[in-house]
Amino acid sequence: MFLPLIAVAFSALFAVPGVAAPGASAEAPTADVLPQEGLDPFMTIARVRYGGGGDWYAGPSSLPNLLAEIRKRTGLPVASDPVTVQLTDPDLRDYPFLFLTGHGDFRFTEEEAEGLRSFLLSGGFLHADDCYGLDEHFRREIARVFPDKELVPIPNEHEIYNTFYSLPEGLPKIHEHDGLPPQGFGIFHDGRMIVYYTYESDIHDGWEDAEVHGNPPELREEAFRMGVNIFYYALSQVAR
Repeated sequence: MFLPLIAVAFSALFAVPGVAAPGASAEAPTADVLPQEGLDPFMTIARVRYGGGGDWYAGPSSLPNLLAEIRKRTGLPVASDPVTVQLTDPDLRDYPFLFLTGHGDFRFTEEEAEGLRSFLLSGGFLHADDCYGLDEHFRREIARVFPDKELVPIPNEHEIYNTFYSLPEGLPKIHEHDGLPPQGFGIFHDGRMIVYYTYESDIHDGWEDAEVHGNPPELREEAFRMGVNIFYYALSQVAR
């Protein structure tokens, strides 16, 4: 399955009763909206297993929990579990939403950098989350992938903060780290955001099991709302 076919499938899903359309907003979870029977849960999140060091596997409970919340809140028929992909995998384009995180230094191989560049320019989307210590290394590596593009700040008025939930304050801060404000950055191609980078937020820690970090329920709720928005925004871009 290639990205153009997935885009057609996503567009069809939004026309299904009980599945919210792109651009809808909500003030509370829509727990009564469930996936429609007969729809295969083929949508998922693909965690990037990168080479050259780094704990790409950080936060193992985060993505299964986020997928469960996406299913419950939006009605989209997402899978129960994420998948793990390498950027050189021949089936990479089966998964239009990639997630990358980690704590320290890592380096893409030349093949990985080229694989990611081709994937994103072909319609894919990458969410990278700074899990404290990743920032300088991610910025270096994404500059290798796109030497002709820059990470630019995403204003709070952007669609990614106003797609399923309205988040007027933008990206929430889940962990203090250096005490800096949370920031979202993006890389754009032909007017479409293809990379969304969350910095000084540690958003995926808020998706982990509650006992892992001891975050209060209201902070975890902020994290899940942001996670739903990111996934929903990414799919709406693929479906256009």
